Amino acid sequence: METKDRLERLLDKANSLPLQPGVYIMRDRAGKVIYVGKSRKLKNRVSQYFHQGEKNPKTAKMVSLVHDFDYMLCDTEMEALTLENTLIKQYTPKYNIRLKDAKSYPYLKITSGEYPRIVFTRRRDSDHAKYFGPYSGVSVVFSVLRMLQKTFGLPSCNRKFPQDIGKERPCLYYQMKQCCGVCTGHVTPEEYAERIRFAREVLRGNTAKAKQQLREQMMQYAEKEQYEAAAQCRDTIQALEQLSQKQKVVASPDCEQDVIGIYTDDFTSCISVFYIREGAVVDHKEYLFGADSIVDAGGIASFLCEHYRLREYVPARILLSQPLEDEEQEAVVAYLSDRAGHKVTLSVPERGDGRALCEMVCSNAAEKAKMYRLDAEKDNSVLLRLAQLLCLETLPERIEAYDISNFGSEHLTAGMIVCKNGKFSKADYRTFHIKTVEGTDDYASMREVLARRLKHLEDENGSFSEFPDLILLDGGRGHVVTVRALLQEMELDLPVFGMVKDDFHKTRALCTENEEIAIAREQQVFQLIYRIQEEVHRYSVSRMEQAKGRTLTTSSLEKIPGIGKQKAAKLLQAFGGLAGVRRASEEQLGTVSGLSKKDVANILAYFKE
Repeated sequence: METKDRLERLLDKANSLPLQPGVYIMRDRAGKVIYVGKSRKLKNRVSQYFHQGEKNPKTAKMVSLVHDFDYMLCDTEMEALTLENTLIKQYTPKYNIRLKDAKSYPYLKITSGEYPRIVFTRRRDSDHAKYFGPYSGVSVVFSVLRMLQKTFGLPSCNRKFPQDIGKERPCLYYQMKQCCGVCTGHVTPEEYAERIRFAREVLRGNTAKAKQQLREQMMQYAEKEQYEAAAQCRDTIQALEQLSQKQKVVASPDCEQDVIGIYTDDFTSCISVFYIREGAVVDHKEYLFGADSIVDAGGIASFLCEHYRLREYVPARILLSQPLEDEEQEAVVAYLSDRAGHKVTLSVPERGDGRALCEMVCSNAAEKAKMYRLDAEKDNSVLLRLAQLLCLETLPERIEAYDISNFGSEHLTAGMIVCKNGKFSKADYRTFHIKTVEGTDDYASMREVLARRLKHLEDENGSFSEFPDLILLDGGRGHVVTVRALLQEMELDLPVFGMVKDDFHKTRALCTENEEIAIAREQQVFQLIYRIQEEVHRYSVSRMEQAKGRTLTTSSLEKIPGIGKQKAAKLLQAFGGLAGVRRASEEQLGTVSGLSKKDVANILAYFKE
């Protein structure tokens, strides 16, 4: 009866909405946002959720939790689409399909300046640089980067140009003819810009255009009897042809398009994207979503906008394995065309080569979803056995582990790692610098860390608002007693166990305040706990060493007369580290704000000695 009354109340509210573009925000009983959607006609779309009738299981589950909804009116569908993506990033609703935060994607970046460099990055900044990607993995990025450096003779060192031209001898890569040798001073900015231009065309997928330009340049060099330069062009053309031969050809040589296949069932969903340039698959990417994510026409539309927002290049043609609704189609095409700067078509081929490509990509998505489901079932069985051993009331889907590291009595650092559904979630890792504990008191340090972390459980959003199903401490009974006392004070009931090590510093058992729970004979459980203990130790030690390294580097500059902490920090920031400060000239040092002529002289004298 309560469910019927709730649906009738929500339907009445939905029927009062205007027939106007806008965004709707579904909230549960606690007021938490669980789904964000958009529509050309709000009244029609929102009322559909609360009508009696058959719905897909994921949508039905979401609707069963809706207690109320808000809405925002927009002037156009484009405005609604943009607002929807903004709100999804803001609230990270449970039932929306979401891409990872942009900072976690691997990109290749062409920097600005007189001598641009091609570098790996995970950040997209507003710095006038060109970004290419995101790529399917870090290994792919470095493979492409090495290929470009070798093919076009681009420098791979850390030298800064033009500042470092002529300062040091050329490196081994120059001797091996894998670098053009900007540091020698024989490469003009114009010649270097030409190499970067060719590399940019390759990153855009236009190897044919790059080869044509290289052939024209080769003929010009040959006519001028500059045979060595012509031979370099010939070798570069051959390298690009070898690259093309390695890529899987799936269409005609003039074909340039992205193909997107969608697979979904009651348990998982996968969106697979194949990037086809010059008829060959140059890269592909799969996005997997769990049982809660609603992958419908609206979700796909939001995915397309967010996916291409992160990419430098949008092709003129995109193939989809299944259609969007008409209103979604028009809004997405308008958004993508505006982003690309040229007309973008979005189509669902029904026959021919285009349909065959969509089916191939869909098959890839189905296979990835199958493997994901099998892995999840395997992980669930391990988590179920762990729950049985520890007598937990729920499956430990979110496990948080903590470790304290220190360098003597300094740099007390705690690392927190998160294991979600049996897999490390590095986006949720956190570092705590101990503030209130003097000396090396592990128990007090652990108490401070957990107190700081758990006080954020009432936050509306963010990783810290999620309750851990299990807390693991890298330590013994003393650590467990300390944290359990804290939980009692905070009136929290969370399972806490210590990860006990043997005499060889290897995982032996889990412990409470009073007993040890042997896990050595539970092979899968043992491997999971071992991986967690090793990972949290690695993470906390690495963070402690970073803190120590920053202090030692800064303190070495503070040995220079007149240079304190603030000036040392400015120098390190200006020149990218101690090596950069050491190489800096008198003129370069003079550009750092706050340094007097005497400071500059002292710095030069210090490094000269």
